[in-house]
Amino acid sequence: MIPEIHIEDYNYPLPEDRIAKYPLSERDSSKLLEYKSGNISEHIFRELPSLIEPNGIFVFNDTKVVPARLFFRRETGALIEVFCLEPVQPVEYNLIFASTATCRWKCIIGNAKKWKGDRLQLVNTLDDAQVEEISLSAIPVERDGGTAIVEFSWKGGHPFSKVLEICGRIPIPPYLNRETEAIDNERYQTLYARYRGSVAAPTAGLHFTRKVLDAIEAKGVDMEEVCLHVGAGTFLPVKESLVSRHNMHREPFSVRRELIERLRDCKGGVTAVGTTSVRTLESLYYLGLHCIEKGEPGEVSQWEAYEDHIEASFVEAMDALLSYMDSQGLERLYSGTRIIIVPGFRFRVVDRLITNFHQPQSTLLLLISAFVGGDWKSIYNYALDNGFRFLSYGDSSLLHRSGCRE
Repeated sequence: MIPEIHIEDYNYPLPEDRIAKYPLSERDSSKLLEYKSGNISEHIFRELPSLIEPNGIFVFNDTKVVPARLFFRRETGALIEVFCLEPVQPVEYNLIFASTATCRWKCIIGNAKKWKGDRLQLVNTLDDAQVEEISLSAIPVERDGGTAIVEFSWKGGHPFSKVLEICGRIPIPPYLNRETEAIDNERYQTLYARYRGSVAAPTAGLHFTRKVLDAIEAKGVDMEEVCLHVGAGTFLPVKESLVSRHNMHREPFSVRRELIERLRDCKGGVTAVGTTSVRTLESLYYLGLHCIEKGEPGEVSQWEAYEDHIEASFVEAMDALLSYMDSQGLERLYSGTRIIIVPGFRFRVVDRLITNFHQPQSTLLLLISAFVGGDWKSIYNYALDNGFRFLSYGDSSLLHRSGCRE
């Protein structure tokens, strides 16, 4: 049954000066709040290895943020922002980034009313010779309000990934209320980012340094990755009073077969680095249920975690998913999820969560509340009262889940 939740119950005062506009000089020097069994303690992020037990699994999201913001100008002088959201033609990320002449993306259009459908040329504000050579242009193919399918064309035979690196800007969150700066090119990216596709960083991972990662691994912790490409929907507020009327955005993800095996056999607990890793890991259980019920996995819908399913343990679900992958000869599984995690959600995979502090009335705050058994206010009140910095470039927390994994 879909829970009846009012988003107004997940509001809190967030003064503008508590939003971290820039990262600290050292990634691992941020503050770290630990919440465990109702108790709160305060640390520095570089102390994280001393707070974890040996064994277990840490799961990171190794998606990479792409410079997805592009600025074009009409002959009239109007500036049009084109924000690449997801590939359309080719539809797969690896193929579209390898395109060398044209491709199509679903995009958010800034100043959309000014764009009458004419072909636009990229703004070359710095008079960059490479930008001039590429000669990137854009034309809308299909419109839908503030979004459009846009066809890009360029010269020089460069792959589109290179075109974006030269012509695009990193899409920092709108709540920073500033333009992208040079520091964002490095710091709005995790050290372990590998696969291009996100338009927002999995920000829980921004705190990790090589020293912290090595110290965690030295404790015998299994370091694993998933890849979920973070969409612009992560910034969308819940505008409906009833959360049941909010539509979650789809995000594509992939996982290795070996990770599924290790999750199935894990005895030391699973720590997810970031809410994107949580959403990916918990979605795996429902892919396994699909295999049991239908013989193959489908994408995970928004509310199916609250609907009636056959009773199956996590191990049974993972065995079914592994059997399906074996039957198809798959070493990596590709899927998508719209899963929403709200109070009442039954966690099947994740025991601990490393995450930043999230916006009021957001789906991410609902996830935090679900994870800590509704005790989010004590965590956020402590953070507000003790000088913690909030949102993407802010401080971090280590949350231990309320109750036992089911």
